[in-house]
Parts: sequence; structure tokens; C-alpha cells
Amino acid sequence: MRSWELESLARRHGIIPTRPSPDNREVAISGRTKRKLLSALKVDLSAAVDRETAGTRQEPKQTHKKIPRSYLPEFLSGTRIWGISLQLYELRSARNWGIGDFEDLVVMTDLAGSLGADFIGLNPLHAPFLADPDRCSPYEPSSRQHLNPLYIAVDCVPGFVLSRELDRKLERLRRTDLVGYAEVAAVKLQALRDLWPGWRGQSPVDKAYAPADFDLFVSQGGDELRRHALFECLSLSMAGRGAGAGWQTWPADFQRADSAAVAEFERDHQDDVRFHMWLQWLAHRQMMQAAERALKAGMRIGLYLDLAVGEAVDGSATWSQPEVYISKATIGSPPDPFAVDGQDWHLAGYLPSRIASGETSPFRRMVTAAMRYAGAIRIDHAPALRRLFLVPLGSSPEGGGYVRYPQERLLQILAETSAEHRCLVIGEALGMIPEDLPDDLAAARVLSYRILSYEQDEDGFKSPDTYPVLALACISTHDHQTLAGWWRGADIQDRREHGIVPPDLTEEHLEHRKRERKSLKAALRAAGLGLPQRLDATASREALRELTVSAYRYIARTPSLLVAVRLADLTDEKNPTNIPGTSDSYPNWKPKLSVLLEDMMSSPLVKRVTEAMREERPQNPRARERMGSRRILIR
Repeated sequence: MRSWELESLARRHGIIPTRPSPDNREVAISGRTKRKLLSALKVDLSAAVDRETAGTRQEPKQTHKKIPRSYLPEFLSGTRIWGISLQLYELRSARNWGIGDFEDLVVMTDLAGSLGADFIGLNPLHAPFLADPDRCSPYEPSSRQHLNPLYIAVDCVPGFVLSRELDRKLERLRRTDLVGYAEVAAVKLQALRDLWPGWRGQSPVDKAYAPADFDLFVSQGGDELRRHALFECLSLSMAGRGAGAGWQTWPADFQRADSAAVAEFERDHQDDVRFHMWLQWLAHRQMMQAAERALKAGMRIGLYLDLAVGEAVDGSATWSQPEVYISKATIGSPPDPFAVDGQDWHLAGYLPSRIASGETSPFRRMVTAAMRYAGAIRIDHAPALRRLFLVPLGSSPEGGGYVRYPQERLLQILAETSAEHRCLVIGEALGMIPEDLPDDLAAARVLSYRILSYEQDEDGFKSPDTYPVLALACISTHDHQTLAGWWRGADIQDRREHGIVPPDLTEEHLEHRKRERKSLKAALRAAGLGLPQRLDATASREALRELTVSAYRYIARTPSLLVAVRLADLTDEKNPTNIPGTSDSYPNWKPKLSVLLEDMMSSPLVKRVTEAMREERPQNPRARERMGSRRILIR
């Protein structure tokens, strides 16, 4: 194939001919990269001479068309609200099984509602690998269309009886500072397996767990639910044989969901498949109960759920529906000044040609799976609505390139589904993004995501009144230290200790943090907010608490419609949730909070920060009355 033919074919399939370099130049991607990306997009190069059969053409952006607008609650036209963000697994309680669960979420919604919060923001609750529980990153799920059964509150399932032996195990699991995923999974799955045979015979029948509702759930879930449950059974079986939990290491006969070997396995394990459907139903029922409880607690948004940008390359989703996923490249990011080699996130993404195709497109099904429970969703890496950086298998990120996605159609789907479920949409778009993308997202009423430490320019921290209205403002996320940790430079020290950043660059970062501390103090003073007298890098715990209260008042005074208060800030956590760039050297996604759910109100910062939020963002009773009750659709 001649170079001009390759270039033409690449453009027709949305491959962008250049990528950024660490020194902020645009560099051309190679012909080899283009061929690999075309192969990953499932383009038959041998048939490329026929322009009609070579694949789906990516149309250029139509700037003259009206951008569809996502749902925005009417009550937000007259008020600004706040909520609490947390990782569900990190919750400690006197009754849970060593991991936060849906019953803890119910308790948390009652507490947050009583404090004046209008939403609870949660980490992705997508289905993980039950056969390999330590693969616990919520951002590398097995499937985004199903829930995590490890969050089931087993003690709330009809028929459960606590034995003395189990009670001893649970007490030990509760005492650990890290979630022991493997032990939690073993205990929960065994207890649920014990309940399964006699569940239908429970008398009297609990209306919340009626067998007829389970039958309807299975019927509505169709082949998608059945295949996920089948994958779970196979995964557990293969892991037991030493073949691994992910399908890419299984024997060839089992790597395709439609093979004869898989069909035979399913015939021999029908009850097991039904059991895993039941787990999904239990998770669904308890999630629905938490969503309903949030609204009853007075929250006008309720649950706010996070959506991962992709899925594990070897999980349930790519095994069940390989035809809609890119199979020869993974999602990542190009080289930049902070990651000079680029990044490969090892996540599977939807094919651009399939993501929005059909009446029930993969994208529609994925966002609906979250919106059915939520009053708000956050799209992780919202630039994926326009483009994704793909790294071909066997290549480094330097050998990757950007591929366009059908932004207009995806925004249309978001608008339709958000209106149907009365669910607002937030888009996290940080780092290297197209310059005009924020304007497009704002026009589509997709709220931007504003983190305090990112809102700086050459003059220092931006003043509160410069924040956009259509936004969620926060101080930090799961990828950051708490504000107190940031102030001490703990995040910089972590990157040095884990070998992410060399010592010489660490010193530069520490010097820069000194300037940032000075700048933040100036910004808080300019906003009329009090600060403790001694506030340097070695400030006392009480001084840092005062700083935290003032910083939350600062972002509460922005015009941004939503503000998220991170629970880890309120419980004064020392250990970060996740250190990006680490794997085995830090227990990411495992640290629990240091405060029991039952003792939450004894934490000084819980009282002081939530009081500040109520003062800065008081609830409007009239707006609450106008809102009415938000529907929760059961599908």
C-alpha cells in the first residue's frame, strides 16, 4: 500500500496524524503506527482498495449543528449544593465484613442527609474479578455494566444466620487497616453460596427480595447478564485449575463465549450460572435501596456514581462481546512533561465504529447501567467522548496515536439517557485535552470537574469567582493526598519513595510546593478567610484542620453548582487511597478510613467542615419542594 493510500485510510478511520511530545510539539506518527492502529480498529487492509467496504468513515466535527444538552435539575437554577465523596470499600463499621457495603452506604446517606448534603459521590462500583479479588482497582473492572458483589451486605439477605465461627472471622476482618479482598471474597461468597439453595423457600417472603423480582431481573438482563454470570463461573473454575481469572490465559476452547466447550460447561453448571445472576440481583436490590434511602434522607441528587474510562482487557466485558471492543491496542496517554515516556493504562476501549451503533448501543447500555441508580454520574477521562490515545499491543506509548470517536452522537446519547433518568452528567477532563473540548462539554451541559490545586495560573490560585457555574469543585480526589497531606508535601515524598520521580526532580517539586503554599495562603486571605498563625510545612494537626475548613469555605464560595467534600479529608487520613504509577509497592485501593461509621460525628473536622458547608451553601426549602421526588427506574 502506497503512503498516500495509507494516510487516506487512516484519516477515514479517525486516526489523527500527529501526537504531542514532552516539549509540547506535535510529532507525526509513523506509517507503522497507522497500520497497527488500523488493525486494532479491525480494518481489513487487504480490502482497503474498496473505499466502501474498508470500514466506517469518521465524519468531521459539525460545528454548525446544535449540541444536545444533558439533563440539569430545575432546582439548581436557584441554588448551589454540596455532597460527600468517598470510596465505598473504605468505610469501617461495627457490622460490616471487613469492607464497606451497601448497608454502610444506607447509613452514610442518612448521616450525610442529616448534615445537609445533597449527594454521596462514590468510586466506580463496577464488577471486578471475583476469582482474583486482589485485582481491586475500581478503574480496571471486569465489566462496567454489572455491579460488584463484594459490596453485598450478606447479613441483610433473608435467611442469613450468624454463627459463632463466622463472627470470629468477621471480627478479625474488621480490625485490619487494609481491605483483605481475598479473605473478604472467600467469606462472602461461601456465606452467599450457603444461602442460595434455600433462598426461594424462605417464609414469609421478604418483599425486598421477592423471587418473582429475581425472575424478572433475569428476564430483563437477557444474554448480557447470562454471559457475565457464565464468565464468573468459568473464571472461578479456571483460576482453581491455575489457568488464571482472565480469559486470555485460558485454554483456546474457552476464550470465546460462543464455543462448543463453553456451551458444554454452561450445561454442566446451570445452577452456578444462576447463582451468579442471583448475586447481581442482590447487589442491584441493595443498590436500589441505598438510592431510595438517599432521596428519603433529603438529598436532592442522591447517589453520584463514577464511570471508568475502560475495562480490563481479559474480563467479562471483552469476553462476552469481543465484537465491540478494540482488541489489539489499549487505552493510554501520550508522552508529556510529567510522564516523558507516556502511559499505557492497559484498558480495553470500545471500537469507534461500534460504540454508538444500534438502538441499544454499548455506550448507551454502559451509562444506563449507572444512571438507573444515580442522580449524577461522573465520566472519568471525558476527552474519550472525542478521542482516545491507543497504544498498539507490543508498542510503547511513543508508538501510539489518537483515534477520533463520534462525539456528537455520544453527547446525544448522554442527553437522551440523562433526561430519561433525570441524571446530571459531570465530565473529568484534566491533563492534555483538545482546546475547544471544554466549550463543547459546557454547551452540552456536561459539568466540568475542578480540583483546587489544578486551578492555578501565573498569578497563583484562581479566585473563587472565576470558577465556572457548570462545574463540580473539590479539593482532591482518590489520586491525591488529603489537603493536609498535600500541604506537607506527602504526595511528593511518596513519588520519590516509590521511584516514580528521581531525587533531583523531587527537590524541584518541593520548592514548587513552597510557592504553592504561599500562594494558597494569599488566596485564602484575599477571600477573607482566617488562617492559623503558624502555618508552614510542619504545621500542627490543629493548624491543618483550620486550613482544611478555610479551604472548603473557599471552594464553597465558588459559583460552581456542586462542591464535593472528600470524606478522607474529614477523617484526617494519613494513607493515600491510590498512588498513581505504583502497583506492588503500595496497597492501592485497600486502605480503610481510620474512623468507624458509628463514630463519624466524633471527628472534629466532620462537624466543622459540614457546618461551614451549610453556612456557605444553605439548602433552599422552596427549591426542595419544587424538585419533587426523582424517579428511580428499575430495569
